[in-house]
Amino acid sequence: MSGHSKWATIKHKKGAADARRGKVFTKIIKEITIAARIGGGDPDANPRLRTAIAAAKAENMPADNIKRAVQKGTGELPGAAYEEVVYEGYGPGGVAMLLEVTTDNKNRTLSEIRHIFSKHGGNLGEHGSVGWMFTKRGYIVVEKGKASEETLLELVTDAGADDMNEDGSNWEVFSPRPSCPRWWTA
Repeated sequence: MSGHSKWATIKHKKGAADARRGKVFTKIIKEITIAARIGGGDPDANPRLRTAIAAAKAENMPADNIKRAVQKGTGELPGAAYEEVVYEGYGPGGVAMLLEVTTDNKNRTLSEIRHIFSKHGGNLGEHGSVGWMFTKRGYIVVEKGKASEETLLELVTDAGADDMNEDGSNWEVFSPRPSCPRWWTA
């Protein structure tokens, strides 16, 4: 039972649910804005934007919010300019780390990341200090029930994939990084 005021209980539950929902909406809006800035505002021509819009609809985001986020990304509306930045460094024990970050303030983010690295026994490196150790690759997972091994193997061989592995109930396909926009490897 709620005790004296049933409304107080409802208010606290609703406030917590709204806060969680707001966090999810903020993340999705940032992704929509970045996708629209990089690849344009047309979801049919921009797969990254199409995926972000699908995620927004799955979370029941209002269509007006989605439209405003796309307009901010294309520059039709003023708003925060989010950028994608890559930081490199060494973590505790000399572990190489490559961080891809989305931010609206590169200077603040740089100082925060530098602080986190130094606090935990690591150090932030210069551009290219650990990037040479990493290779971007395409990774596709196909359920076994969706395609036979022979058909899939023929398709991935023709497409130029590097490797195909069995992982329980899925097929894993690894491919080299294509020489096309970033969203093909994401």
